[in-house]
Amino acid sequence: MYLMWYTHSVNKRLQSRTKQGEQPEGLEKQGKRVPAIFFRTGAGGEPERDWLKDLSSEDRKRIGEDIKTVEFGWPIGMPVCRPLGDGVYEVRTSLARNRIARVLFYIDVKGRMVLLHGFMKKTQKTPGEDLELARSNKSRHQSGLK
Repeated sequence: MYLMWYTHSVNKRLQSRTKQGEQPEGLEKQGKRVPAIFFRTGAGGEPERDWLKDLSSEDRKRIGEDIKTVEFGWPIGMPVCRPLGDGVYEVRTSLARNRIARVLFYIDVKGRMVLLHGFMKKTQKTPGEDLELARSNKSRHQSGLK
């Protein structure tokens, strides 16, 4: 009963907001609240994607599942996601053999989850150089949006 009411209500609202023949924005995102994209350098490289490709398929799968959890559940908190300050967040993934992966991201003005930097965590605290690199990538991405 609830699903039928909700679907009817949402579709009615989406149709009233769009012009005839246009695709409603909510349907473009396919249920994702914040679709994930990779940060792209000026030369067109995607360091986060390259880092993920170097990992085992099992590690990639676990990290991907946690990123997907954030995409569909944003805003979300611990234990999957944690704010690090200045609009930068981390996706926290526990891997096999007692390893921990972190993917740093921010939400841009277009409502996308921009994956800035990924690394294997070796200490209790997030390393300063990794956090600084993510903030630098965030600034470069923001300047490219203007």
